[in-house]
Amino acid sequence: MPKVQVLHGPNLNLLGTREPGVYGTKTLAEIDALIRVEAGRLGLEVAIAQSNSEAEMIGIIQKADFDLLIINPAAFTHTSVAIRDAIAAVGKPAIEVHLSNIHNREDFRRHSYIAPVATGQISGLGYQGYLLALRAAKGILES
Repeated sequence: MPKVQVLHGPNLNLLGTREPGVYGTKTLAEIDALIRVEAGRLGLEVAIAQSNSEAEMIGIIQKADFDLLIINPAAFTHTSVAIRDAIAAVGKPAIEVHLSNIHNREDFRRHSYIAPVATGQISGLGYQGYLLALRAAKGILES
């Protein structure tokens, strides 16, 4: 069974209470439960992690214990060359997900260091972006 690693970045542990007008009202636990259900429906094994630490996120990526990475790097999207380099180094497909539309927010949020090494990006569709990324993952892994 193909394995997908879902990796949530900094401050996503605050979902549900952190700026609900921007990020929605679902908690991270609720989103993770929806991810597990959808992965099971699609026949994908899923591992889910969240970290506020850039180093910890890099460690998870470098282990490469997955066939495809779904990553919401959160604020590290706009700052972390190191996460970008880790994704490039492992050579596995990656889908970048953002709850909000990073392209219609502050100027500094419009640049992603991750996008150039990602297979694709889903932005602005709230928690549904993760579920769409899982569907895309299934297609990518089957091709």
